[in-house]
Amino acid sequence: MPLALLALAIGAFGIGTTEFVIAGLLPEVAADFGVSIPAAGWLITGYALGVAAGALPMTALGTRMRRKHLLTLLMAVFIAGNALSALAPAYGVLVVGRIVAALTHGAFFGVGAVVAADLVKPEKKASAIALMFTGLTLANVLGVPMGTFLGQGLGWRATFWVVAGLGVLGLIGVAALVPDTPRPEGARITAEFAVFRHARVWLAIGTTILGFGGVLASFTYIAPLMTDVAGLPASAVSWLLVLFGVGLVLGNLLGGKFADRALMPTMYTVLVALAVVLAVFAFTAHAAVPAIVTLFLLGGFGFATVPPLQMRMLASAEAAPTVASAVNIGAFNLGNALVAWLGGVVIAAGYGYASTNWVGAAMTVAALALAVASGTLDRRGAKRPAPVPAH
Repeated sequence: MPLALLALAIGAFGIGTTEFVIAGLLPEVAADFGVSIPAAGWLITGYALGVAAGALPMTALGTRMRRKHLLTLLMAVFIAGNALSALAPAYGVLVVGRIVAALTHGAFFGVGAVVAADLVKPEKKASAIALMFTGLTLANVLGVPMGTFLGQGLGWRATFWVVAGLGVLGLIGVAALVPDTPRPEGARITAEFAVFRHARVWLAIGTTILGFGGVLASFTYIAPLMTDVAGLPASAVSWLLVLFGVGLVLGNLLGGKFADRALMPTMYTVLVALAVVLAVFAFTAHAAVPAIVTLFLLGGFGFATVPPLQMRMLASAEAAPTVASAVNIGAFNLGNALVAWLGGVVIAAGYGYASTNWVGAAMTVAALALAVASGTLDRRGAKRPAPVPAH
């Protein structure tokens, strides 16, 4: 695998860390600015809105630039956003800094996935995407716990300075290692958006929203699930998240490897396995040891969906993949927002924290149905006879 993938993974590590680390620093931030914890929660919501708002315009800008130049620009904006967060004299400025950093998220992962796939032979594309996303999974295993520990010991601003430093490393790596290939011929924003006329593209987006949303339906409420339901102490949550993160890393790499061999069969298999794990989790959540084992499996099968889901979008939008790839990254975040709401609904209705696993299982089954429909379109297209040339 090319060294350029390492540069992309470093950038992904920094972006993943800044996205999730704020959850562990909310008490410190709230105390520093004299705001409530719910008010400080806007630092998470604002980031998510920034991801959604920035994916399309930032990627559309990239149709006028070489992809390497766009990636370096995105890392520069990411550094600026985190530096602004570290220097923020007021809470509102911190929110703005978070949003600025978030504007780069969808475009970096979307364009980065296209670049990663172009760096390798066709039979290695999914593995290349998985290696780039390894940065995101390692952010959950290493970046978030270390960033939280640093912020609690030296102040939350120190964490944002370190993340900005990661952005500098990513920028240097992209500038030094990513090939400066010419813009794709005929790269126009109208051509990029034209791919959304195809049903396979929308099926890929829907599969991403529902498939990865199924994982987050459970994970969003994992802390109360493991403490209030499984009976584990609150002090165990940190190492449980590390265990979940290890599952993410392994699942991501294996998902990429098998997707290279057989994309759609891998997607079908992983979605079936994920639905089963989520359904089983509704029962195992009531006992500590089975809950821990199931949590690890949830991480593994959950992130095994990511390489095939992203690769499926690239295959469905092969003629103009850049914007479609970024939109698919936005679909991951849309799934996050959807399941957070649905999970809150079932919990508020009195069904308990374990019921969120049923929500996730239902969403995953729906994702499987969309994937099967997409595969059916592929087979019909392959069987369609070639047009008879006019004489």
